[in-house]
Amino acid sequence: MDDSRERMLRRGDYIHGSFLKPEVVDGYINGVNPGDRADVLGRFPFSESSADEAVDFATRGARNWRRVPLADRAGAVRRFRDQLARFQERSARQISREVGKPLWEARQEVVATIRALDLFLEEGTRRLLPRVIEEIGARSDALPRGVVAVLAPYNLPLLLPAQQIAAAILAGNAVVFKPSKFTPGVGQAIAELWDRSRLPRGVFNLVQGPGSVIGQRLVANHGIDALLFTGSFATASAICQATVDRPELPMHLQMGGSGTAIVLDDAELDRAVYEVMVGAFLTAGQRHNSTGRVLVTEGIYQAFVEHLVRRTLRLSIGYATDDDVFMGPVISENMRTRYRRFSRSLTAKGHIPLCEAAHDNPSRRGFYVRPAIYRVNWDNGAPFLDEEPPGPTLLLYKVKSWEEAAALHNQASFRLATSVFTAPDNPLLPEIADRLRTGALNLNRGTIGASIRLANVGLGRSSNGLSGGVEILDVLTHARSQLVEARPFEVVPRLPGINWDGAVAEAGVEMDDVTEDDDMVDVSNALELSAD
Repeated sequence: MDDSRERMLRRGDYIHGSFLKPEVVDGYINGVNPGDRADVLGRFPFSESSADEAVDFATRGARNWRRVPLADRAGAVRRFRDQLARFQERSARQISREVGKPLWEARQEVVATIRALDLFLEEGTRRLLPRVIEEIGARSDALPRGVVAVLAPYNLPLLLPAQQIAAAILAGNAVVFKPSKFTPGVGQAIAELWDRSRLPRGVFNLVQGPGSVIGQRLVANHGIDALLFTGSFATASAICQATVDRPELPMHLQMGGSGTAIVLDDAELDRAVYEVMVGAFLTAGQRHNSTGRVLVTEGIYQAFVEHLVRRTLRLSIGYATDDDVFMGPVISENMRTRYRRFSRSLTAKGHIPLCEAAHDNPSRRGFYVRPAIYRVNWDNGAPFLDEEPPGPTLLLYKVKSWEEAAALHNQASFRLATSVFTAPDNPLLPEIADRLRTGALNLNRGTIGASIRLANVGLGRSSNGLSGGVEILDVLTHARSQLVEARPFEVVPRLPGINWDGAVAEAGVEMDDVTEDDDMVDVSNALELSAD
């Protein structure tokens, strides 16, 4: 275990450009290393009044920041990106310490965050430029919403909130950020990086605390103009209930729920086993797109199962800084309890453990468990298609054909990402792809592979139908169209029957008297019927 075990400096909330400790403390969240409970980061105070104060100051910050030119807003995001690059190793170690990820994986998250910021600076900036149609005097601008609340998860505590916050600030919004109660230190580190980025006061704000208190307070505050949430379906449902009186509030809800892999008879066996295993058990199976289910056709089933089980049993589990560690702990004792309870439900319904759920190495002072694989007898009336398998749990289904796999897949409640393992030249691929109802389809790649350049919309209970990636800018802005009439009023066509100059049509003139030679007034522009 890393000998860096000192309690970190708890600087409090970050509001209006300064770190402040709450004057009235409503409670504390305890920062503990899930890989070694003896490694205590300290207690972080929280206050409900801080949430309201942060929204108030963000409202002030948003009024001025929306007027700042796009190039200058991009400059601020670029400074944040450069600060993160400067403190890469410190950031990675903080992630490992609070989430329990192996240090190599935490370093990958930091690098992925830097790349994501580069893409937002490149493609996001272009996306925010106005669209101008000079020939008809028209333009459309992407205008900021105002105050954006960002409620972040623990599994990717830097990658997800960093890119969402950067996107909101790039678009001209102010932000109130609440990190997960499990990762207050990473949240504070993000605030420190923004503090070094020379933002105007109030544009970025941080409040610490649990979602049941501070998150709920933010959601209920009518000062927020948009909401970005990543977490569980149950919490998303509670958010929708809390905002039922604000149907106009733009919300991006990402609930994950895990992904599904389909392995067909002609798949490359080693590739399929490797991608499914890594997708299921990386980050202890706690990613929103972790592989939670794998559907395998009969011809390859036995070989796939033998290889998967044998290699899964060899996975190295340990402390984040140990050498050659693949998987660390789950995030909390509550998650470990859910993992064991779910496995008991599986066995109670007659499903078969191939790698049984169990605690790992009781000598370690953390929340360690073993990767679990269960064969689901899905035709017994308990197919377990509606729940997210907690932690490193993989459900295995044997199917007769790709058609049966697709039908079973489409019954799952969460369909964020799907992998299909088959020969690249399989002539049935177009039909398979058309049949599968999923937000992302990866061919011979695991479910955890994604690109922010592409739309990312989970189906079923995985999202509320709005895209992530660069397209999240559409949630963070609203389009305003503008039409300009530059012609003198005297030559603007007027509608029939107005009699603008007071002239009255001569009595007795009927419409039948109009000939093809008479001048006809084109009023299509006035009636908004122009093809333009």
